[in-house]
Amino acid sequence: MKFHYVLLFLLHHHHRQQFFLFVSLVFFPLVRCGHHDYADALSKSILFFEGQRSGVLPRDQRMKWREDSGLSDGRSMYNMDLTGGYYDAGDNVKFGFPMAFTTTMLAWSVIEFGELMPPNELRNALVAIRWGTDYLLKTVSQPNRIFVQCSASSSNGNGPFISVVGDPYKDHNCWERPEDMDTARTVYAVDAPNQASEVAAETAAALAASSMAFRSVDPGYAQTLLRNSVRVFQYADNFRGAYSDNSNVRDGACPFYCDFSGYQDELLWGAAWLRRASQDNSYLNYIEINGKTLGADDNINEFGWDNKHAGLNVLVSKEALEGNMYSLQSYKVSADSFMCTLIPDSSSSHIDYTPGGLIYKPGGSNLQHATTISFLLLVYANYLDRTSQTVNCGNLIASPLSLRTIAKNQADYILGDNPMGLSYMVGYGNRFPQRIHHRGSSLPSVKDHPEFIACKEGSTYFNSTNPNPNVLVGAIVGGPGEDDVYDDDRADFRKSEPTTYINAPFVGVLAYFAANPNYLKRKL
Repeated sequence: MKFHYVLLFLLHHHHRQQFFLFVSLVFFPLVRCGHHDYADALSKSILFFEGQRSGVLPRDQRMKWREDSGLSDGRSMYNMDLTGGYYDAGDNVKFGFPMAFTTTMLAWSVIEFGELMPPNELRNALVAIRWGTDYLLKTVSQPNRIFVQCSASSSNGNGPFISVVGDPYKDHNCWERPEDMDTARTVYAVDAPNQASEVAAETAAALAASSMAFRSVDPGYAQTLLRNSVRVFQYADNFRGAYSDNSNVRDGACPFYCDFSGYQDELLWGAAWLRRASQDNSYLNYIEINGKTLGADDNINEFGWDNKHAGLNVLVSKEALEGNMYSLQSYKVSADSFMCTLIPDSSSSHIDYTPGGLIYKPGGSNLQHATTISFLLLVYANYLDRTSQTVNCGNLIASPLSLRTIAKNQADYILGDNPMGLSYMVGYGNRFPQRIHHRGSSLPSVKDHPEFIACKEGSTYFNSTNPNPNVLVGAIVGGPGEDDVYDDDRADFRKSEPTTYINAPFVGVLAYFAANPNYLKRKL
């Protein structure tokens, strides 16, 4: 099966010269579900985060099948409170690196598209951000120490950065509810002068971005976030290196959230967010001076929890475009280049699409690429619109409309316009995955089954072909393979497991289309 696209060109004659004003890409997948309720999808995409909560749940918890969990996190090893935060996916581990990225993307969604959200959903989005930032503040509350994970090995030192809470190996060998966890809740921490640049810099980015999201509604909290962001970034920059290179952390972080792409992009990313949040020229100087030495010109066309390059270039391009800052032009050039790689008819196109039209990168959990790239397309389109600019892709000129159209096709594919006719967001539409790879969703709730379910006792539920008893509303699963095929199989975690960092950027995407549901029809 193939997908098709139409290129629409508008020629403008001016002083005897011809200019292509825009290129608009319209994909036509084989199965279309018609009009999508983007507002409903937005609401559900935010609600999902309540199903991932760790700690003491609030009275207004809407995901009622969840209960308190992880209440002893941090106490046995460090005699401190490390409760709260999010489980990253379908397990019961709190990984600091992807949690910080998730928080950054939720905050960026509010910064760029919060004004488009209905007031109640904006409130819910801010609550979701704060559930992340409150925990992240705990992980950096001790001087020269960052807690990076709640997992299963001890750490001794002069002051740590915590990245993981929970033993990932023991946790992954169990299938039990977070409320029943009896595996080790080991805390992984990094102490100065040991390195943890990518986790610390991503945490700094999350706190800085979130300070902007809260500035108008809670200025005191926003100042707290920004102040801590500055301090955490200093740790990242002073003690350069990958957190997973620390021997006491490696076994907990790898291979799950090992540093694969290097820490340099996170340093630039953290500095860029601090520049935007504080307008401090020292951070502007940092991204200007360190761009080449830290690989800003590498032009890597990826964006996700491990690789920030494409997002960094889009973020910095705002100031390059709106402030006409020549010193940041290299970031804009890289952002333009990335946009051109996404257009199939561009001479520089090299992003793969499935036959049904989905952006595809190998490695599993593919929808993380579709949601992050769609987010960047919409953000960059807005930046271009405000400055009346387009993107020169050599053989064609791409307009903001063309970028938004690609993003819309990705969003519609996720919501059901795909060869399977299946919504990849749980609880949205008439057909969606029923057997997602998620412990809490697949096991009976504490309310329905108050008796303790031990580690291996959950295997019966894991191996069951029955639908999950608890609907994790709003969860976006890993998605189909390169052939657009999705088997609703709980064991196939690469396709059926949701993650927080798949959902977070999609909040911004859905906010835009909820406010502009018919923009394409209107524009064309």
